Amino acid sequence: MRRFTNIILLITFLFGYTSCNPNSTKNQEPVVRTTSGDISGSYNDSVFAFKGIPYAKAERFMPPQDPDAWEGVLECNDFGPVARQVVPWYPDSVQNEKELFSVNVWTQGISDGKKRPVMLWLHGGGFHVGASNDPMTYGEALAKKGDVVFVSVNHRLNILGFMDLSACGEKYAQSANVGMLDIVKSLEWIQKNIENFGGNPSDVTIVGESGGGGKVGTLMCMPIAKGLFHKAIIQSGTLINTMNKEKSQLLGLAVLENLGLTPNDVEKLDTIAYLDLVKAGNDAITKMSGPREPGSQTMFGFVPSADGDVLLQQPFSPGFADISDEIPLMIGSTLNEMMPTFYGEKDLTLDQAKERLAKEYGKNTDKYIELFAKAYPDYTPQDLLSVDKVFRPYTIRTANARALESSAPLYAYFLAWKSGVDDASKGSFHGLDIPLAFNTVDLRPDWTGNTEEAWKMADKMSSAWINFIKTGNPNVEGVLPAWEPYTAENGATMYFDNECRIVYNHDKELMDFIKPLD
Repeated sequence: MRRFTNIILLITFLFGYTSCNPNSTKNQEPVVRTTSGDISGSYNDSVFAFKGIPYAKAERFMPPQDPDAWEGVLECNDFGPVARQVVPWYPDSVQNEKELFSVNVWTQGISDGKKRPVMLWLHGGGFHVGASNDPMTYGEALAKKGDVVFVSVNHRLNILGFMDLSACGEKYAQSANVGMLDIVKSLEWIQKNIENFGGNPSDVTIVGESGGGGKVGTLMCMPIAKGLFHKAIIQSGTLINTMNKEKSQLLGLAVLENLGLTPNDVEKLDTIAYLDLVKAGNDAITKMSGPREPGSQTMFGFVPSADGDVLLQQPFSPGFADISDEIPLMIGSTLNEMMPTFYGEKDLTLDQAKERLAKEYGKNTDKYIELFAKAYPDYTPQDLLSVDKVFRPYTIRTANARALESSAPLYAYFLAWKSGVDDASKGSFHGLDIPLAFNTVDLRPDWTGNTEEAWKMADKMSSAWINFIKTGNPNVEGVLPAWEPYTAENGATMYFDNECRIVYNHDKELMDFIKPLD
């Protein structure tokens, strides 16, 4: 558990802060000064780690504020509590509505005068669930390999992060987006503090997968975030958010009604138990739009709302707000994503696959297979049934729009490498790019397999991610073929597999056939 330590104060007094003698910390608890107080961390295999650093505080539905200052040295060796959410893998004992506001930092140097590139990792979970403490998103591996400063963050989610009460008065004007304002607050924390962790506040890359990719895109449409980050990576994040001020206000009022409250009673929400709020919120969503269909591309509910002020527009519609036109971007997806995969059916024949496909494509089944063979000449019957139709079409549309709206560097990737775990029955599934790009195969062997093949793929992807974080260009000479910038005409995309290659609009016809987009 975290604690304040008088012993470290004595060490600090005798030997000075790490800015005076950074090497001395490698044999003792490293101490770093932040704007709110001093913290201690740990040191392992050339990397310093600080976990659970407070970056904000907030009341329910209110924008985040600076955290309370503390005396002494705050021990930051453990991850902080996670945001309130209803999932079996995060029990109530590790959730805390008041104390969730923390960042984690991994770095090779503290107060050493170097200005390392910084990345802020935004976890997935569709704005509803998730946390920064999944082992495959630990930052030690990237900090060690690339000498970058890796930061991850916990922030408010679901109804506590995105309930619009602005119809109840000016006090709640920003309530619909406080979960995103938490992330902005963490970026402000980076600006004020990251130099003491060996980082460069003028070189920050925001990175996210799935809902985290949606958060990256959302930040690119928030004026308050402009200037706080300088590059962006979106991994399988092109979910279409339909929420605007009108919809989110109506949803907020419906929650009040379900709880027997009026807008004049809005402050009573502060005393209502979280699970009661969740039930009232879920009932309101179902009443207004029906339950969300699995695999649905659109989001409705407690997610960021485009109010024209905090959030100018929704991302991926089809591009981003022009305030981010100068931001270099890397964007991509995986072969199978959230579609059911069938690689466990080793004896599946082409005729059997056609029989299933006919239920969806009817007389156009042969045309589908023809276009599939053009995109993936070495396809298997299993591939025909499991190609991603959720993220890939919108990733193409977003990349095309971005290429036309901005002259900033734009790079696209596609992960086709298939995991070998569970008798190679999972394919290239949603999230598989995370442990590969973060070089954490050993921390998620149940996803990648802890094999030489997996490590080779991880080396290629993590090298590209590191180079983009450092330079805005993912090219890695001698590791990957030359990676051209993406344009709407060339569709240039790095195709990650055991043999990586650049492809050009390789699946555009197939995706246009599956899901025609304007």
